[in-house]
Amino acid sequence: MKSKSSINGCSAKKLRQLSRRVSQHFDAIVATTGLKTTQYSLLSQIMALEPVRPADLAHAMEMDASTLTRNLQPLVAREWVTVGPGADGRSRLVSITPLGRDKRAQSQLEWKRAQIAFNERVGNELVGRLHSIIDECLSQMSKAQGKPVSD
Repeated sequence: MKSKSSINGCSAKKLRQLSRRVSQHFDAIVATTGLKTTQYSLLSQIMALEPVRPADLAHAMEMDASTLTRNLQPLVAREWVTVGPGADGRSRLVSITPLGRDKRAQSQLEWKRAQIAFNERVGNELVGRLHSIIDECLSQMSKAQGKPVSD
């Protein structure tokens, strides 16, 4: 039985451990489609928001601009995503291409298979509680930082 001292442990470490383990699980299944889970998530978010300014996309994905730029590069190189001009000369817009839509559709079944396998391994009830706890934590962190709460 764990003592109360585990509450004083490093939350960042525990969350990174869980995140890595979940990513490894999803990557092992989704990789058969030629995508990493980060790429699938990015394609899905772009498809939902397009055309979208990179800053808005980074905000929606809770990542910094430099990480987004790095993650977009392979998608642009494979012609799954375009980054084109925006409303003025300084702004850009990100959109998914027909090839990107096809790749995401091919990957969607494997993503669902990965989610079902995760739910079975961890248990549906625990996954539901995990999602609720994560949502609560994100909400509290956003409130503490004065940010609007996002989905």
